[in-house]
Amino acid sequence: MESKYFKVSKELVCVGNGAAELIKALMDFSSGNIGVIYPTFEEYPNRCETKRIISYIPNSLDFTYSVHDIISYFEKENISSLILINPDNPSGNFISKDNILYLLKWAEYNNIRLIIDESFVDFSSDMDSSLIHDDILYQYPNLVVVKSISKSYGVPGLRLGVVVSSCREIIDYLKRSLSIWNINSFAEFYLQIFGKYESEYNVARVKFIKERERFYKELCEIDFLRVIPSEANYFLCEVIKQYTSEMLVHILLDKYNILVKNCSCKKAFDNRNYIRIAVRNTIDNNKFLMALKQL
Repeated sequence: MESKYFKVSKELVCVGNGAAELIKALMDFSSGNIGVIYPTFEEYPNRCETKRIISYIPNSLDFTYSVHDIISYFEKENISSLILINPDNPSGNFISKDNILYLLKWAEYNNIRLIIDESFVDFSSDMDSSLIHDDILYQYPNLVVVKSISKSYGVPGLRLGVVVSSCREIIDYLKRSLSIWNINSFAEFYLQIFGKYESEYNVARVKFIKERERFYKELCEIDFLRVIPSEANYFLCEVIKQYTSEMLVHILLDKYNILVKNCSCKKAFDNRNYIRIAVRNTIDNNKFLMALKQL
């Protein structure tokens, strides 16, 4: 079912009870030093010994980085694996497929496994940016793609995630490590019926991207926020005056019943005031904008 869902060969796919289950098993499999770009989705480094993590923090106010930045930093380091969240979480930084393929060639030449988490890739403006294709996977056995199905499809309660790779050693290890009944019947049913709604899903993707662009322009008019451009379904914002991020989170929740994420404690932020804002539908986004303008 999962191979049909992603239109790839079934021997390349391992499905899990959410991406978190797969990430833990993948980190258990990985050996040697692991390159991590901060700020990031911390489930990966949290599942790895701290002494094995080689950290890269972009020298950019918006935490942006390119493939050349990644190569320039990690070519001097001794790493066995490199983790790239694309689009990144929480910064929303995005690297195009062509540039990812360039990075893959570099990683292959240096005997580095490239782990790409593309859980948010369906929100990117490039409608064909996924690496989950047979030709790419077979060409680069050093590539491992992780995807949480809940993020873009809005089905978190189903607990579905997938790892895709042409490296048989990895896929076999993951399948041996996971519980035999790790996927529930609701999740199985969803995988069976998704194809009937794929065209509607792609229409929704286009609508979402337009709403994100509108929401971004409106957010930029809030004078106490510095909004970082994003290719995901969220914006990382620096609270630059008037409030701390903790104060703003509490005010929005207490006064407006709106919850945003306080990111100031995350690595790479140096205790500066950052929040992460979800991009929702127009009604919800306008409600949030009105609250900010009242503040």
